[in-house]
Amino acid sequence: MFTTIAEGVLIAVSSLRANRVRAALTIMGVAIGVFVVVLIAAAVHGINMSVAKEFESAGPTTFFVSRYPISFENCDGSGDTCAWLRNPPIRVNEVAALQQLPEAQAVGMRVDWSADASFRNVRLQGTSIEAFSAEWPELSAPEVWPGRAFTASEAASGARVVVINTKMAEQLFDEGDPLDREIQFNGKPFRVIGVYKDVASFLSGGDRPKAVMPVNTAVRHLGARMNNVGLAVKPRAGVERDVMVDQVTATLRGLRGQRPAEESSFAIITQDKLLDTYNSIFGVFFLVMIALSAVGLLVGGVGVVAIMMISVTERTREIGVRKALGATRMIILWQFLVEAITLTGIGVVIGLVAGWAGALAIRTFSPIAASVPPLAVVAALAASVITGVLFGMLPALRASRLDPVVALRHE
Repeated sequence: MFTTIAEGVLIAVSSLRANRVRAALTIMGVAIGVFVVVLIAAAVHGINMSVAKEFESAGPTTFFVSRYPISFENCDGSGDTCAWLRNPPIRVNEVAALQQLPEAQAVGMRVDWSADASFRNVRLQGTSIEAFSAEWPELSAPEVWPGRAFTASEAASGARVVVINTKMAEQLFDEGDPLDREIQFNGKPFRVIGVYKDVASFLSGGDRPKAVMPVNTAVRHLGARMNNVGLAVKPRAGVERDVMVDQVTATLRGLRGQRPAEESSFAIITQDKLLDTYNSIFGVFFLVMIALSAVGLLVGGVGVVAIMMISVTERTREIGVRKALGATRMIILWQFLVEAITLTGIGVVIGLVAGWAGALAIRTFSPIAASVPPLAVVAALAASVITGVLFGMLPALRASRLDPVVALRHE
């Protein structure tokens, strides 16, 4: 068996050398299809791992309260097509009421803003500012080292303190110690009290300079607006998430005087909803890419048929000699199938190497931690065998059915 396969592979390589242009086009079609499959699988795998890490950092029972729901509706901005555009912002008294719920371990506010950051001659434009209430360490579980997170008194007084991520520390201070240094945000000084390791992910914008400060600080000194403030709610240990969701919903609806028949004028966003939204977006994206890669494999398969049919025609006399010396139909069929699989196998290897290189480039130059999953390698190898067998069967059958006498007379 092994001898037959090795012989078939050697004959296939000789055939490739004799028909280099045709073989190259066929291999290219297969390689492109495999390259797209591997590259997309690596990107999706990296995004999935990144999203899983971000959800894990928030905790499995933590959920979010937002002014607006996650929606992809086509809104004209008037509120007639999307009623949720008329939702009022979340107010401070509502946050205080939620914090008094006995089932709540922590309820914290978050406001996203941006500002230009600078230290001496180094300037970073449009830096991301994440403003949190004093519950930030409990809700986001950041790794602050060196230094510390801001205290409740600093959050209440709006102190000009800031915790920066490692990326901002590198860009502003290089190898220097950032603690107790003053950073300018929009020309106003803020004291660095800590450096945190950011859970960089595709959803959070990747590894880029960020700063965290108290909500009151951002509002008073940087002009941040509370119109789109969001809340993170963490239930106490032993309290089910759905029970906490019901408590928050009932409290907010009661404070806003909403009747039972009315839609809630706020959105509860659980991690399940976030994951469903994520899957609906990237699931379609992944299917489209798979379809495109299938076209490449189809082109490669047609090339396999063409080159193998030509090979059968050119080697008709050889087939006649082999049959005259005792080769059976199954031996001839097996030989040409091995040749077809070898042809597609070379394309798969090239596609795998190119896909791995592409994944490495994505990992290096983008926030996506792309990595080639083992399943993608298995799928690529399986695709090469299936493509070789399916598209190589017709030429192989033709070769095996040749009459040895007629084949020997072929010129």
